Amino acid sequence: MVSITKVNVQMEKLKQLHESLLYLSREKTELLKQGETGSLQQLLTQERKHIQAITKIENERMHTVTDWCPQQGIELETPTLSGLLGFLEDSKEKNLLQSLFEDLAFLVSELKQQEQLNAELTKQSLQFIHLSLDMLQPSLNNVNYNKQTGVSNKEKRSVFDSKA
Repeated sequence: MVSITKVNVQMEKLKQLHESLLYLSREKTELLKQGETGSLQQLLTQERKHIQAITKIENERMHTVTDWCPQQGIELETPTLSGLLGFLEDSKEKNLLQSLFEDLAFLVSELKQQEQLNAELTKQSLQFIHLSLDMLQPSLNNVNYNKQTGVSNKEKRSVFDSKA
């Protein structure tokens, strides 16, 4: 028999992982500001591992809720935590679950804002790189030599002024 305590434990793990992911996201912001690409790649690897762990625990949590509802005689079309909270009686476990649910929602919102900042910083970095490359590479209009004659398209001038 599945208990609501198992859901609380899974929610606590999700909260911890999201807190850690938010920390990594803030670190990513600093690395983007400093242009530390090597460190950024290592951080992205850590971030991917966090996301995989979050996905795994979230899937387990969904299965736990899906299994718990029929055992309690609760029929929800799609068993969700918010729907589950409506059926729970006021208890220590319900209050803990409600608190974890709210904390997790806040963390996800904060993480979303941090990642939007990181996306903007990345976009600006790419714009700077493109601008730098454009300045280093001459455009086709600035080519000095004609393909057929091998001489400049511009008016032929001598270094010395021959009118004297």
